[in-house]
Amino acid sequence: MNDNDEFVTHLKCDVELNITGPVLALVNKRVAAVLRSLADRLEKDEFEDGFHPVNDENGDKVGELYVDYSEGT
Repeated sequence: MNDNDEFVTHLKCDVELNITGPVLALVNKRVAAVLRSLADRLEKDEFEDGFHPVNDENGDKVGELYVDYSEGT
């Protein structure tokens, strides 16, 4: 067994978004766009442990992302 077989990487990721709009469909569309953007950034390994502000497509803060990476068995 090599060292890589003994440890597993764990990720705790919490997202809190506060988005408002005139109709539900628009709010859902904005939330989906923000989540897609966060997913792309996670895939590119752009976040370190801790809290990160979340902005919409206009650059307005709409929430917060918490990331906690750890390794264990």
